[in-house]
Amino acid sequence: MATKKTVIVEQYASANRRPEVQTRTLIGLGLNKIRRRRELEDTPAVRGMINRIAHLVRIVETK
Repeated sequence: MATKKTVIVEQYASANRRPEVQTRTLIGLGLNKIRRRRELEDTPAVRGMINRIAHLVRIVETK
């Protein structure tokens, strides 16, 4: 059984004074407070969301 690739994403900047679509993208990734981390499946959809808000989040680790 193959293990799924995952990526750990951490929010390091606030969504205050950002466009609503960026705030919704953060919520979609399960992030809404600074220094929160989420382990997400590494799919093209998730990577696209991360790229849209790259100035607010950082990739901590990939497995």
